[in-house]
Amino acid sequence: MEEAAAAASAAAAAAKDAALSASVAAAAAAKDVAVAAETAKEATAAAKDAAVAASAAALNAEKAAATASAAALNAKEAAAVAVSAGEAAAAAREAAVAAATTAAAAMQASKKKRKFNLIEDDQDTPESEDVDDGGSVDLISRLPDAVLCSIVSLLPTKEAARTQAISRRWNPLWRSAPLNLVADFDSKSEGTIDLISKILSEHPGPARRFSFSLCISDCSHKIEGWLDSQALNNLQELELTYYRLFDDREKLYPLPLSVYRFAPTLRVAKFQGCHFPDLIVTLSLKFPCLKQLTMETVTISDDALQSFFSGCPALESLELKKNFGIGRLCISSQTLKSLGFSSGWRNEGVLLQELVIEDAPCLERLLPLDPEHGPATIRIISAPKLKILGVLSEDISELHFGTTVFQKMIDVGLTTKMHTMRVLVLDSVGPNLDLVVNFLKCFPCLERLYVMFQPGMIMDNVRKYDPLDPVECVELHLKKVVLKNYDGTKSPSIDFAKFFVLNAKVLKEMKVTLPYHRQHKWFANQHELLRIKDRASQDARIELRCGTKDYFTHNKHTHDLSMADPFDMPSSRCSKCS
Repeated sequence: MEEAAAAASAAAAAAKDAALSASVAAAAAAKDVAVAAETAKEATAAAKDAAVAASAAALNAEKAAATASAAALNAKEAAAVAVSAGEAAAAAREAAVAAATTAAAAMQASKKKRKFNLIEDDQDTPESEDVDDGGSVDLISRLPDAVLCSIVSLLPTKEAARTQAISRRWNPLWRSAPLNLVADFDSKSEGTIDLISKILSEHPGPARRFSFSLCISDCSHKIEGWLDSQALNNLQELELTYYRLFDDREKLYPLPLSVYRFAPTLRVAKFQGCHFPDLIVTLSLKFPCLKQLTMETVTISDDALQSFFSGCPALESLELKKNFGIGRLCISSQTLKSLGFSSGWRNEGVLLQELVIEDAPCLERLLPLDPEHGPATIRIISAPKLKILGVLSEDISELHFGTTVFQKMIDVGLTTKMHTMRVLVLDSVGPNLDLVVNFLKCFPCLERLYVMFQPGMIMDNVRKYDPLDPVECVELHLKKVVLKNYDGTKSPSIDFAKFFVLNAKVLKEMKVTLPYHRQHKWFANQHELLRIKDRASQDARIELRCGTKDYFTHNKHTHDLSMADPFDMPSSRCSKCS
């Protein structure tokens, strides 16, 4: 009996030990499972992040190719929606999302063209599946709603609405995505007017962008209603362009009062062809988020404009083109980085005569867009970061840099030097070398020089380079020279170009553009006349191009702050290079 009891006790102890071991093993296994689960969770999150990152690469690639595809794969009937990249690419820079490289490859693999029609509310949409009929994985549809809505909001209006037809997964996204509504139509577009009204009445908002260009006589009665629409709540970008019919040109169409309700949220605004009432002064409007503003062919008084500017504490780029009612423009802004401007073309009304940069501590670009039409006087009092200046021409009667004054491009007192200037553009001054060298002395750290030759200009270039009186930028900083409308048949133009070939010691690139075509023999002769083999900088690439006349005044990059040099545009014309 005692032996049985002892055996039972031993068995119980063994069982207890086994249970304890099992418990420990189970706990370890549970811990391993938990770790594995956490690892799987992290891997899932990482995979999701990787998918979103892959998405970003694709939209950037689409922008570079100037063609965007916003698409989703459809289970049985559809695979891709090809879209125009124009508007999507322009907006993609500001978006925090972008579509997928992997998905773009899958879309291109499916070589079928499919048509999507807008689906009405009472129609069914196709079911969304993970693969299409070609076996490609639908990665885009797996992205979170927030990412897909951001993609939809970047698309042009029609393409964004068409995404409803892709599948049930996509059907509600257009109505929940921020509205991007672009309307560009003429006097025969009643259907478009009705469509815009329909979209604004059906979309719940908010809106990212609303842009419309129209003949004012068509739908002036509609505009206030559009701008009052709930769909445009919290609008970020507004572009309002009025085109007037021939018998309508003397009328002034006031800026709709509904525009002012967007003041708290607007980031980008363009107004064209309308009249700003002096009511702006009374309202003292504030645009706390506005960074980019364009006013073109608008009528506005000096007081109204200054009141408008005073309410824009975040403004970074400003373009004023061919406006009326502004006689003297005074700029004082703590945030402005880029300013493009020109006066009106018509002879009636008040035109811009004087621009004063009074206090602009962040201003980097000052861009007279069409100096032929004014203003006649430009005064730069304080712009300590100014780096880019042009286009300047003799149509500017007076140009003041502090105490330095140029009258019709000729210096009458060179006392102030601007060491921040890096890019200078001069129009219709070549081949006046003496004039250009005086500008170079005013900007001793200049790195890029653009000069437009004036056809038929006859003058002698008597300046000889004196090593005892060096031009600092020519010796140490000038890396690029561009000469346009170069003649090459007369001594002044040849001497002008040769001056930079023989004296610019750190020159990296020199482009010389002709207004007409020449034979190969002519280019070979130019190489000898310009003494290219004797160039001061043996690393310099000197390039002669032939083609049509070029003009610097076609600059359209006031607002593109990502461009280090807005005048550095590629050329596709034929060339002969050294």
